[in-house]
Amino acid sequence: MKKIFILLTALAVFGNSAEIYATFQVEASKSSNLAFDTSGIVKTVYVNQASVVKKGDLLAELHNGEIKSSLEVAKASLASSEVAVKFAKKDYERQLKVKDLIDEAQLDKYAFAYENAEAKLKEAKANLAQKKILYEKTFLYAPYSGVIYEKIVDPGDAVSGAMLRTIFKIQNAKGRKLVLEFDQKYWKDVKAGQTFKFTLDGDAQIRSGKISKIYPSSNSANRKIKAEVAYDNLIVGLFGNGYITTNK
Repeated sequence: MKKIFILLTALAVFGNSAEIYATFQVEASKSSNLAFDTSGIVKTVYVNQASVVKKGDLLAELHNGEIKSSLEVAKASLASSEVAVKFAKKDYERQLKVKDLIDEAQLDKYAFAYENAEAKLKEAKANLAQKKILYEKTFLYAPYSGVIYEKIVDPGDAVSGAMLRTIFKIQNAKGRKLVLEFDQKYWKDVKAGQTFKFTLDGDAQIRSGKISKIYPSSNSANRKIKAEVAYDNLIVGLFGNGYITTNK
């Protein structure tokens, strides 16, 4: 056992290069937890676990009948305000043409009516914009193309905007990365662009890739530093080990 331990943890030196042992797990290159940022009751869920989705696809929606009704009221209010401004403007412009023939107070009255109508129109526009935002929040869309790998909601479930609850977990369909862990004492030796030769657990085939990223901090619990290697066409969750070739 002692010999095996030394073999796996020691720095193997070959000529002007050295190989540093590292373990890894396969992760999606992009993954996200999705949640509604408003409160409500789930009305419909359009996808299941393993569903392939495109960016912008509708994933789920909340009951929104009341919000939709208020949105229609806001639209009608805006239309009414636009008509009011149109007529108030015409009245004011008509009075301007004969301002020398009418009392100044009367002209001010039409000017105030026009200004008041414009103020109400501005308020109606702001109210409609707010209602649209609230309505859109009752729909949850895919932020990018990928696969739903976990579904944590069903129709009838309650969600809260105050305490975000993950509804789906999504990952991109093809992009993968190996997340490596190696001993922190080699933090000066490991650099982006170095080769990582590895095998997957249960598979003797030797594969290789280039280190694309090194994490800027060490895990104080296990004294390991993480790095990434881009490598597609692997199943998320697989793990294995290998060696980072360094110049030393």
